[in-house]
Amino acid sequence: MAKRRDARVVWSSNDGDLRKARDPHLAELRSAGGPVKVRRETAGRRGKAVTTVSNVPLDEIALRELAGQLKKRCGVGGSAKHGVIELQGDHRTLVVELLRADGYQVVLAGG
Repeated sequence: MAKRRDARVVWSSNDGDLRKARDPHLAELRSAGGPVKVRRETAGRRGKAVTTVSNVPLDEIALRELAGQLKKRCGVGGSAKHGVIELQGDHRTLVVELLRADGYQVVLAGG
């Protein structure tokens, strides 16, 4: 008998696409994980500024989705890997506003 790799339900006739459903405990995770740190970095990038977002209490998939939303709103490129979102350019003020609107406790880190 073949073993199924993923046996979780992804679609329900009542609730629709369950992969996109919000976790009911997400607000607790956002407040309990400590503040999300937003900083501007230039080290190792030949003087070019990069906005980094770290300490986000999300798994890797949700982190990539958040990175996609931030990249669209800022109109820039970037990536999400190893728990850190990187956005090209200095977009700290906009990123802080967007994260606070989503319910995250945000702090500007560094200089």
